[in-house]
Amino acid sequence: MGSDQLSPLDQQILKLIANDARIPFLEVARACNVSGAAIHQRIQRLTNLGILKGTEYILDPEKIGYETCAYIGLYLKDPEQFDHVMDELKKIPEVVECHFTTGQYDMFIKIYARNNHHLLSIIHDKLQPLGLSRTETLVSFHEAIKRQIPIGNDDGQ
Repeated sequence: MGSDQLSPLDQQILKLIANDARIPFLEVARACNVSGAAIHQRIQRLTNLGILKGTEYILDPEKIGYETCAYIGLYLKDPEQFDHVMDELKKIPEVVECHFTTGQYDMFIKIYARNNHHLLSIIHDKLQPLGLSRTETLVSFHEAIKRQIPIGNDDGQ
């Protein structure tokens, strides 16, 4: 189901809850001028369709001791080892994202480390033994933008 198949009410609901996942359903209902039951049913339907993937609390990594954020491009010695490497990456708690991408890398991951020394340890002790030929690391100094994808067609196109 694409955004063009979402009703205007669905789009309005998604905008409200994407902005504040803790907004009470009754407040969403008032803003949408429908009943609380209608909102509950719509949220359930959007969840069942896989449009909503749930709600979560978002931790601030820095405030819990993870001061270094890095993006690492992984080059596999043997590209047939994708599944094995993926299974092993899932066991490394500092790996918070993994993407299969086009371009030069076989995989691209995002990790959080306590500091640069910890980052080096993760690369050397946890990543290299997975069968990598090499890695390329980019350290993020600051996350300048993080937001949900826009709902609907707000730019008039």
